[in-house]
Amino acid sequence: MENSISSSASVSTPRFKCFDPTNSYHATAHHIRNRAYFVTTPSLPSSSDCSTPSRDGDSGSTMAISAKLEPKIVTGELGYVLEDVPHFTDYLPHLPTYPNPLQVNPSYSVVKQYFVNMDDTVAQKIVVHKDSPRGTHFRRAGPRQKVYFESDEVHACIVTCGGLCPGLNTVIRELVCGLYYMYGVNRVLGIEGGYRGFYARNTIPLTPKVVNDIHKRGGTILGTSRGGHDKSKIVDSIQDRGINQVYIIGGDGTQKGASVIFEELRRRGLKVAVVGIPKTIDNDITVIDKSFGFDTAVEEAQRAINAAHVEAESIENGIGVVKLMGRYSGFIAMYATLASRDVDCCLIPESPFYLEGPGGLFEYIKKRLKENGHMVIVMAEGAGQELLTESIRSMNQQDASGNKLLQDVGLWLSQKIKALGYGLIWMKLGIHRVGLVGIGDHFASQKKMTINLKYIDPTYMIRAVRSNASDNVYCTLLAHSAIHGAMAGYTGFTVGPVNGRHAYIPFYRVIERQHKVVITDRMWARLLSSTNQPSFLDHKDVTGDKREEEPETPELNESGANHIEPLTAQSRD
Repeated sequence: MENSISSSASVSTPRFKCFDPTNSYHATAHHIRNRAYFVTTPSLPSSSDCSTPSRDGDSGSTMAISAKLEPKIVTGELGYVLEDVPHFTDYLPHLPTYPNPLQVNPSYSVVKQYFVNMDDTVAQKIVVHKDSPRGTHFRRAGPRQKVYFESDEVHACIVTCGGLCPGLNTVIRELVCGLYYMYGVNRVLGIEGGYRGFYARNTIPLTPKVVNDIHKRGGTILGTSRGGHDKSKIVDSIQDRGINQVYIIGGDGTQKGASVIFEELRRRGLKVAVVGIPKTIDNDITVIDKSFGFDTAVEEAQRAINAAHVEAESIENGIGVVKLMGRYSGFIAMYATLASRDVDCCLIPESPFYLEGPGGLFEYIKKRLKENGHMVIVMAEGAGQELLTESIRSMNQQDASGNKLLQDVGLWLSQKIKALGYGLIWMKLGIHRVGLVGIGDHFASQKKMTINLKYIDPTYMIRAVRSNASDNVYCTLLAHSAIHGAMAGYTGFTVGPVNGRHAYIPFYRVIERQHKVVITDRMWARLLSSTNQPSFLDHKDVTGDKREEEPETPELNESGANHIEPLTAQSRD
């Protein structure tokens, strides 16, 4: 043990150049003070007391760490705030360190300034005023000079949870290859079928040969599932198998599970790194710039939009309706619309709309058909759910991950639009209520306007494709950043890009809320400008505004989404 500790002295003279600590910002006692740290925990037993911490969960046991986990917040001058991630030394203070194997890795021998400085952090907000505080920062991802695992000591496992997403296999491949080729780790286990696989004992030994070509196909070779999160069984399995690095790939629900697993492992005093890799095709994980698979989803959505446009423009009064993914966040629909240039209307969950009356969707459809003879509508799956009647809306029903079950709003809207063909002739006859009920013989004899609608739902086609070049590169960076963090002793974190720099983000930050489109930002304004669609103000407010001859300041409705606020220098793109 003494030799292992003293060997870290060789880190000061690596084979290639590292960051010069004298040129970086240092966290000294004068500049930074601990504002909130881990709650004080009981001392761990010595090796003579017990070789393995207790797993019985008894809060009175001297072999269990029972303190509640608190955020690690460090503050400094000029409003500097570091939201740090947990580290082994927070609860296992006397662990030995070892020189990073990358120092003797021939692939990296030519790299200059490869190791990141221990004090490097990444700012969450990149645009600030000269007098504004420095704001929140996260610890920068990357390899450290000292690591807390020896290569032959590491027994890693990888698990994928939740729905499918382009890039899952790429992340798995790069985790395995990164561990093998960068750090010399030769024991990597794949957990089959999501969280349930931990205690069902379904595993796959993973080697570079096994994963060599998996990035060329979609899905995940490990299989996936929703739910199945039994904390005690999962941690028991990790402990029984001797696993000390756990890489968990999944969305916000999966990251919540990873956080619970980490807390239990820490409570037991186990040296196990838990690393989350955020996966959500909807791009609804907060803090990070974007999630992997999103670029591929937007690119693949273009095929569906193009098909809808070809169908619509090839026939009289043609309407193409495309439903894309986006349960609570409309990023795919918004970016696919901006990329396409063929879309006339984009509907997302964050921007409410209504069907009938002045300024409504039906009025806009009638206008576009009159002007162009066809139109394309793109909508996210979560858009307009509030318009469904209570009789057909899923009330208090959830899937295994706890997500609310949604009705097929695209099919519902398509049926409503088809009925609009009858409604248009009714308007010509002076009848202002759109509907099909109560058509008399007099109206039945009138010539009706034909609407030719094509409904396209490419959801599962998009989820199942292989990732594109951009996402493949991104997945590689995510996997390598995760590995560097685990080897350096960090745990209980999610990895992802923040303002273009990869960082380690504490679990609680990525699960506290969902990332959503802000309809008062410039990006949504660009979409409205591109499609020329209305903002779908409530028709009562529209008629109310017309009664006022000179309204000085437009008022927001109760939802706060009726009017787009004036753009300011602080608006986000």
